[in-house]
Amino acid sequence: MSAYRSIAVIGAGAWGTALAISLQRAGLATTLWARDAALAGEINRTHSNTRRLPGVALDPAIQATADITEAAHGDLLLIAAPAQSLRGVARLVAPHARPGMPVVIAAKGLEQATGQRMSEVLAEEMPGAMVAVLSGPSFATDVATGLPTAVTLAAPDGIGAALASAIGHKLFRPYWTSDIAGVEIGGSVKNVLAIAAGIIAGRGLGASAHAALVTRGFAELMRFGMAFGARPETLTGLSGLGDLLLTASSPQSRNLALGLALGRGATLTEATASGKGISEGVWTAGAVARIANARSIDMPVATAVAGIIDGRLDVDQAIEGLLSRPFRAEA
Repeated sequence: MSAYRSIAVIGAGAWGTALAISLQRAGLATTLWARDAALAGEINRTHSNTRRLPGVALDPAIQATADITEAAHGDLLLIAAPAQSLRGVARLVAPHARPGMPVVIAAKGLEQATGQRMSEVLAEEMPGAMVAVLSGPSFATDVATGLPTAVTLAAPDGIGAALASAIGHKLFRPYWTSDIAGVEIGGSVKNVLAIAAGIIAGRGLGASAHAALVTRGFAELMRFGMAFGARPETLTGLSGLGDLLLTASSPQSRNLALGLALGRGATLTEATASGKGISEGVWTAGAVARIANARSIDMPVATAVAGIIDGRLDVDQAIEGLLSRPFRAEA
């Protein structure tokens, strides 16, 4: 029997709600924390989250709460806040979590202000926590409705198998690793590359250009990851290549949709005006470009996306810059 019997999901957005549904399926007593007390009450009354995950029923056994003290008493915590909100949420949770509690991060991105990975942010705000990271090719609706999904769970040596056994089931299959940096870098950089893939599609440059962009973008992801000691097998696995393939090709991808809008001529303001929030790749692009420049990592695609987002380049300038690069050996 698993040592973990209960879990609190911190964050009642689409992803947090979907994970709560999946975790309940795995047999864990699941609490879902929402910052908004009205939303928590609605979830408990209707067993649905129509604001964030419409049309999907929640198991009545999932208990929602706006009381962080109540939520933080599970055997495990899973934080499903957006990457740019993780520091504030971790700071809120920290006083109520017991020392040594496993805390699983389900956010993908780098903190814009610092360039830190999410595990580094959590280590600063919750220094007593045992940090793990959940990432990989997955959409909230697929997970919530029980479509088969495989992900990567990065955790310190010795607890990965136990955590995977606790949160996994036949429709949600975590493969574990101790390569936390590799899993986080794959999940962060792929969002930036998915924006680029969307721009290519939005400009009507064709399937061949899309394939070239994704392939060369993946080479950038590999270079970036290896510079931080990531393992090649992690970057070519579910949380790297797998997640890039999904995010750069599926119409469900918010980062791809943003790139499509930019490629079709929308401004960034217009492209982010859907009411669904700003895609994580927007926040991460600048951090990736700054780090790549500081460490002399060759990342022309990611740097071009950052230039478009911060207004230094328009789409045509960025594309012309990439097409005009010197010929070189493939690497």
